[in-house]
Amino acid sequence: MRQFEVTFIVDPVLSDDEIKSTAKNYTDLITNEGGVVVQLDEMGLRQLAYPVNKRNTGVYFGLEFQSEAGALIPKLELSMKRDERILIYLTVRLDKYGVKYNDDKRNGKIGKHKAKKEKSTSAEN
Repeated sequence: MRQFEVTFIVDPVLSDDEIKSTAKNYTDLITNEGGVVVQLDEMGLRQLAYPVNKRNTGVYFGLEFQSEAGALIPKLELSMKRDERILIYLTVRLDKYGVKYNDDKRNGKIGKHKAKKEKSTSAEN
C-alpha cells in the first residue's frame, strides 16, 4: 500500500465540535474508500504565513493514511476543494524515508518526545 499525508487548515471561526467533525469526515471518507488511517494529528491554531480567504490564522491538521485505490486521492482533494470549512490543503505521497521518519517520530525516537525522555532519564540518575 502507498502511504500519503495530507495537511489541511480549517477555518478558525468554527466551533471546536465543527472543527473535529470536519477532520472526522475526512478520516471516514478514507476508511470508506478502502484506505487505512495511520494517524490524525491536530496541530492547533497557528498563524498563517499569508492571508487565505481573509483569514490570518487557522487550525492545522496532519492526516497520514495508506491507500491502494488510485481514485481515493482525487476524490479526497475534490471534497476538500468544495468544503468551505477548509482554507487550504496539501497532499503528498510519502517515500520510504518519509514513512520511516514519521514512524520514528511517532515512536519517540526523534523530535520532542526524545528530548523529554532524555531529560527524565538524566533526572532519575
